[in-house]
Amino acid sequence: MRSSTFKGAVSNNTVFKNTGLRRAGVLILGAVLSMSLAACGTTDTGDSASGAGSGDGASKSSTDGFDTSAIAKDEKIAALLPESVTKDGTLTVGADTSYAPAEFLAADGKTPVGFDVDLSKALAAVFGLKEGTVTSSFDSIIPSVGSKYDIGISSFTVTPERMKAVDFVTYFNAGSTFVVKKGNPAKVDTSSLCGVKIAVQTGTTQEDEANKAEVQCKADGKPNVQIQSMKAQTDVTTAVVTGKADVFYADTPVAGYAIKQTGNALEALGDDVGIAPEAVAIKKGDTATANAVQQALQKLIDDGTYGKILDTWGVSKGAVTKAEINPTVE
Repeated sequence: MRSSTFKGAVSNNTVFKNTGLRRAGVLILGAVLSMSLAACGTTDTGDSASGAGSGDGASKSSTDGFDTSAIAKDEKIAALLPESVTKDGTLTVGADTSYAPAEFLAADGKTPVGFDVDLSKALAAVFGLKEGTVTSSFDSIIPSVGSKYDIGISSFTVTPERMKAVDFVTYFNAGSTFVVKKGNPAKVDTSSLCGVKIAVQTGTTQEDEANKAEVQCKADGKPNVQIQSMKAQTDVTTAVVTGKADVFYADTPVAGYAIKQTGNALEALGDDVGIAPEAVAIKKGDTATANAVQQALQKLIDDGTYGKILDTWGVSKGAVTKAEINPTVE
């Protein structure tokens, strides 16, 4: 789970502009995919709540995460939150838990884990609230922020289109990466994507850009980009491993994690591209919650907790030094 720009030509006069993103049960691939596919089973109506951390502030396994239990409530920041958020004592967070390592399900198939989940827990601790990550489909979260969820944290890339629907507070920078089967058997060339079978997650800006590329291929009289849109990133990954798709396109941390967890059955194609901000989604016009989230994130950045969370998940490359409300994006 942007307004960064990837410029890999689909044809000599076609630009595939990446505004990036953001994301168990599929057993047909066997043990090589057992970890990466542990996040399958995403639903729109799930109510899985995230559990406690590992207890030592460091990762004991690939899913233990960071222990947030020592984070103290900040009374001044907590006081900024409106009663609509605080009245039930829980910070309810919408997330598509199929997007490892940002947000996915642990081996039990129901416990949300990942660096976004740990950041959610840290925010809740600063607010003096319990934290509950609710598993949902990616494209359903933004419409439900402010009603079903207090906030959304699911690798949302900041885009002008999304800022019409929600307010954002930035917390991470991510690029995007094309991923193919080891050895690139389909001979995918990102400079000429017409006719290529591309898997993307539904509702992401990657899907939007793939659709734009398809339009351009048609205009150029070239074979269509064959887009496979799927609800869960784990299904996107599986499509490439099984040969159903030639390539998938996702956030760089997600791509790297997928490559690692499939036992290097996959590989990155070309360089990382399009670094851009990801952000917490907040109900449009809810300035109180936006200010509270911004100040809480900045506190976590400044006191080093944020950096430790990212270190735990091996994604420190995407760290920011300043949390911003509704940054200017193209």
